[in-house]
Amino acid sequence: MTAAPGRESFGIGRTEALSDGVIAVAITLLVLDLRVPAPEAGIGLATRLGQLWPNYLAYVISFLAIGILWINHHAALRRLRAVDHAVIVVNLLLLLCIVALPFTTSLFATYLDQPAGGHLAAVVYAGSFLVTSLVFLALQWLILMRRAHLLPAELTPARRRALLRRGLLAPPVYLVAALLGLVTPYLTLAVCITLGLFYFIPAGRSIRTEAGGPANPERP
Repeated sequence: MTAAPGRESFGIGRTEALSDGVIAVAITLLVLDLRVPAPEAGIGLATRLGQLWPNYLAYVISFLAIGILWINHHAALRRLRAVDHAVIVVNLLLLLCIVALPFTTSLFATYLDQPAGGHLAAVVYAGSFLVTSLVFLALQWLILMRRAHLLPAELTPARRRALLRRGLLAPPVYLVAALLGLVTPYLTLAVCITLGLFYFIPAGRSIRTEAGGPANPERP
């Protein structure tokens, strides 16, 4: 594919390979927070496992969120016939955000039911998804609206705008989730679960894998 004048384009294979590898590592790191509880005198294993419920829940939510991001990221890149420097740079910024999600997940799971630190942990957790969803939306916008010369001809302007609209929901919802964390971390948890379910369930006639994260099926 010949790029527009003045723009150098590259094959997409290496960008996809790097992205898949980084996302696979990030999603695998989530399980490291599911630790075997240490034996404690007078406390049964069932009780100790039950005490880890925040870890289980945060793991599932973040796994689904990153998984949905991967679905939409895969769809976004597969639309391209080539990538250019700007797409590579924004994609790297997205990977930077995704790699941080295991840390914010662990932080949230650790402090969710703690009287001190729970509010800040919830804000950080939702904030990490807010930033990730914004960067993903920026990548989508760059690909769909600014790099039309790298897209197949059948992807009309109306279709490209439609692909962006579903992804517009995630950033404001994550912002609300972060603000609600100042009230109680459990509200943040509820909003993140709801948004994850929204993007996980097919959206009628719209293509589920086409719009941006907890973060976005097209959503992401």
